[in-house]
Order: sequence, then C-alpha cells, then structure tokens
Amino acid sequence: MAEGSGPMKAEPPKGAKTQLRVGRLVKAHGLKGALKLELYTDDPEGRFTPGATFTLQVPESSPWHGKPLTVREFRWMNTHPVAFFEGVDDRTGAESLVKAILWIDADAAAEPAEDDAWYDHQLVGLDVEREGSVVGRVVRVDHFPAQDLLIVRVHDAAGEREVMVPFVAALVPEVDIAAGRVRVTPPEGLFEDLAGDEDEPVEVETAETADDTGVAATEARESSDGPDTV
Repeated sequence: MAEGSGPMKAEPPKGAKTQLRVGRLVKAHGLKGALKLELYTDDPEGRFTPGATFTLQVPESSPWHGKPLTVREFRWMNTHPVAFFEGVDDRTGAESLVKAILWIDADAAAEPAEDDAWYDHQLVGLDVEREGSVVGRVVRVDHFPAQDLLIVRVHDAAGEREVMVPFVAALVPEVDIAAGRVRVTPPEGLFEDLAGDEDEPVEVETAETADDTGVAATEARESSDGPDTV
C-alpha cells in the first residue's frame, strides 16, 4: 500500500458488524508475495488459517480499497509471523499492501479474554470524569503501533474540541462500563492550556496495544522493543 509519511488513523472499516483488528502488514518478505505481520492477537494460528478473510483498512487511493484479503498460508520465519495471501504472488503485490491493517467481523456481545481490555464499541460514548466532574465523552479509539488513544470530545469555554488521551493505566486508572464512565488523571495541560507554556508539548509514557483485534488495553510499559516495521 502506497502511503505518505505519518501513521494512518486506525478506525474500523464501516459496516453493520463490529470490527476487530488482528494485525498489520509491515514489510514485504522475499519475492513470492509474502508479508511480515505485526500481530494484534494472541491466537495467530487460529486467526490466520488458510481461507480466513479480512477487511482491509487502506487509503481510498489504494488498489486494495474495498477489497477483502484471504489467507493462503501462514508460517513463522526466524520468529517472525509471515503470511501469503490470495492474489498476492510477487514482491510488487506485497509492497502494495504494506501498512494495511487487517480487521475481522466479531460478535459485538463477546468480551475480551484478558483483564483491563475492552473492545472499541464498549468505550465509545462513555463519560470521561476528572476529579469527580465530567469533562467530556469518548468519541472514538485510535490505534497506533506504539499505543492506543482515547479521543475525548470536550465542551468548555474554548468551545468544542477533541483531546487525545493515551490509554495507559497511569492516565486512565478506571474504566467502568456498567456505570458508563472512565476516570482520567491527566497531567496538567492535557485538557487545558498552561499559561506561558503553550508551545511546550506534554510528554506521556507510551503503551503497546495488547489485544485481540481492536481491543484497547491499558498496559503501561517502561521500554518498547516493537516488531520489525517499515
């Protein structure tokens, strides 16, 4: 997939069913159409069985936009997950899919298997509370290789705007689906401008997405050794 610099905002393709992401195609491997995978699932052999079909998240300009992608073969090569797909027979075809995100349909009622992990549809619409007061509402979850972000729509004296909150335990210590809220403890300046510090960015720790296809997880990490990406 040809794309400009910068990460692609990870939103599931539009459709009637809940979409869960299982991986990202990060690099062409060899000359026969293989692609290295960045996995977002704890069951790669189960998700990438021959015949498994994915919905692709690619730019509208991509020749793969709107087309499904079906697994032909999955294997491990030097500890790296590698997949072959139907209709991708050479390196040129594989390179046209680099950075594509793979999504599958899933039961919207299914619960994530691990603690402190939620599907996107469970988080969207929750009130965001800070020190006992509602400061906004979650409108979407953006997934990136380094971390997940809660996108919070805020209404205040400055008007309506969106605030990006890294979905890590240090900043989002509590998610209460039943109560319809998440509690945040953001650093000063994340939700409001600091006098005299408008040009200084707020630094926060990053976290790795640790989910099975579109599950946002609050997993703070001290270091990051990510997979081989391009």
